[in-house]
Amino acid sequence: MAIEKVKNYFQKFGIDNRILEFAQSSATVELAAQAAGTQPERIAKSLTFMVNDKPIMIVAAGDAKVDNQKFKMEFATKAKMLTPDEVDNLIGHSIGGVCPFGINEGVSVYLDKSLQRFTTVFPACGSSNSAIELTIAELEKYSQYFEKWIDVCKNWN
Repeated sequence: MAIEKVKNYFQKFGIDNRILEFAQSSATVELAAQAAGTQPERIAKSLTFMVNDKPIMIVAAGDAKVDNQKFKMEFATKAKMLTPDEVDNLIGHSIGGVCPFGINEGVSVYLDKSLQRFTTVFPACGSSNSAIELTIAELEKYSQYFEKWIDVCKNWN
């Protein structure tokens, strides 16, 4: 189960005890915000794409939407989201629990600047009923295969 991969990953840093597991689903931004008791925009959603035959993940604020023009400028290709099966196979988590922790090797992770307006955010932890509250610095530190901060989203500012 993917949440176990995330727990094992966080164990290395001594923060596995900070994972929140909810009785209800947190599979969407709205459900995650309700479960965590926060605003939807503070949910750090993980969006997965194929770029040059390689899977990438963009972690963005819950209220942000990918801007196709900005995406194309950043990656020199059109935004092509992964299918649910591709997410399972290439990323290592299922839709609803996708996060940048405990992921498969070779996935490049980018953090969108839409997150930088918050002190803390809530990314998922590998299951459709989990999250962890992290500072922005912690999100960058613990995101596996972190590449860089990017600006590819709209509708958040």
